Amino acid sequence: MDDQNKNLILATALSFLVILAWFVGGPMLFPQWFPEEPAAEQTATPETAAPATTAEAPADATATAAAAQPAPEAPRLTIDTPKLSGSLSLTGGRIDDLSLKTYRETKDPGSAEVRLLSPVGKDHPYYAVFGWLAGNGLDPADVPDAKTQWSVTAGTVLASGQPVTLQWQNTKGLTFTRTLAVDEDFMFTVTDKVENKGTAEARLAPYGIVARHGLPKLQGTYVVHEGLIRRTDGTFGEVKYSKFADFDLAEGETLPAEKVDATTDGWIGFSDHYWMTTLVPEQGKPWKSVARYVPQNDIYQAEVHHDVMAVAPGASAEVTTQLYAGAKEWDTIRAYQNEAGIAGFIDSIDWGWFYFFTKPIFWLLHQLHGLIGNMGLAIMALTLVLKVLVLPLAYKSYVSMARMKELQPEMEALKERAGEDKQKLQKEMMQLYKDKKVNPAAGCLPILIQIPIFYALFKVISNTLELRHAAFFGWLDDLSGPDSSSLYNIFGLMPWDAPAAGTLTHMIFIGIVPIILGITMWLQQKLNPAPADPVQQQIFAWMPWVFMFMMSTFASGLIIYWITNNTITFVQQYLIMASHGHRPDIFGNIKASVKKPVVVADKSRKK
Repeated sequence: MDDQNKNLILATALSFLVILAWFVGGPMLFPQWFPEEPAAEQTATPETAAPATTAEAPADATATAAAAQPAPEAPRLTIDTPKLSGSLSLTGGRIDDLSLKTYRETKDPGSAEVRLLSPVGKDHPYYAVFGWLAGNGLDPADVPDAKTQWSVTAGTVLASGQPVTLQWQNTKGLTFTRTLAVDEDFMFTVTDKVENKGTAEARLAPYGIVARHGLPKLQGTYVVHEGLIRRTDGTFGEVKYSKFADFDLAEGETLPAEKVDATTDGWIGFSDHYWMTTLVPEQGKPWKSVARYVPQNDIYQAEVHHDVMAVAPGASAEVTTQLYAGAKEWDTIRAYQNEAGIAGFIDSIDWGWFYFFTKPIFWLLHQLHGLIGNMGLAIMALTLVLKVLVLPLAYKSYVSMARMKELQPEMEALKERAGEDKQKLQKEMMQLYKDKKVNPAAGCLPILIQIPIFYALFKVISNTLELRHAAFFGWLDDLSGPDSSSLYNIFGLMPWDAPAAGTLTHMIFIGIVPIILGITMWLQQKLNPAPADPVQQQIFAWMPWVFMFMMSTFASGLIIYWITNNTITFVQQYLIMASHGHRPDIFGNIKASVKKPVVVADKSRKK
């Protein structure tokens, strides 16, 4: 096997093994975890449990958002902004009914809006609740929690520039006021204030909770993180839903939790594929980041606990917590980071291991999309830019490949002289490379450098909201999903539907784009004559078509990148090799492969 073919097979195999192991192998090797159903005899539920308190540090007590079973007739206030619709419940003052106006469930523009938050009593309850924990001299009933019935004192509709104000009083002279505001994007601002009109000092601590009942419908791959995301004092972290069950039960606690103290910056919440719900405390002030699991009811909680406040008679205190509930729009999140001072907020988007590649690649794709206006064309333009950037490496590689071709006669002569002495052959080959100043590994370098680039683009296309339902041309109306055309109905010519994406039938009856991918791989292969070794011939003959079927389940945007990359690589290699005296005989190689069918000789048979 000549070194050029070795390099090609090795690099190609490595590229696809990395992607396939990540995309396909992950769920098989590490099955998605689902929590067990609670036992029938379990009776202690958060719906009936009051938050535990301690004398001096109520912020360390257990706050359970699940103690928020609302009555069906609970009054509500409407939420209406350019991007959001829904309502908030006056029971607990909870933000628990929220849909995204600018996003639809499917590609059909008439389909339902994406539903992000849902109240208790509906499917998959998911909501944000805010309250206080009681300290010295106060009982849990003396502070507002998830069951408190608030009264409206100002505002009737929560809209951009139109906040609403809620109020509740206890019997000990404390008046609690909650002001909720929302901007034109996805950020709520919740300001909780307490005034002490009593005769004794009140010690209490505010908190905010995002609660999710049960697992959401997960994507089922390991390309995108779905679960808890948090930043505390400059450190970013992720927690899968499966890890919540491993949290420790601290002394004095009734529920397992993972707590992290923060002093400068941070946030905590839940991230879905394209959406997130994140609590953001006041930056620059100490707070506690808490991830908690309620096993009795299968509830996941992300919590912000503020420090204890000592409010003297006649005094007041307040705290502000923000809630981001919406789509993971890069522009919007970056603006909150750069202009609103939420440190590291852009990392709420899952950039992956190769974030140093993924971030600039996404930025470039975003800019190109803004200039061109078509995401498919933007991907093609991005591919061209990336190929230009690696052109110096590619040039050296193709020059090395051309020179390796020139050395073929001398290599064959060395093999004849060395016979079965492989050590001698290896030594003389290395000397030949040294004398001719040829690096046999140079041909592999550009392909290897594409592995992190390919992964980064794969991450961008699989994860980034901007590609969701992004159209190209014709039938390619969602570049984040597989090609919807199919051989099954002759690419739409027959009056029956194509198989559903992700099914085995869809993978067998592939679409147009994967077929084009296979053809470009096959043509690129024909730049060089078929290897003499029958086993290599078999590998080369089947490789394009095997990958064609394997890639048919990938996002069509990624396949468009691969097709464009193959085409540009073909042109580059042809021109560079031709400029060095080795003009590839493409049509001759195709004719030779047709006339000489690939047959593996049975060496075990003796004449």
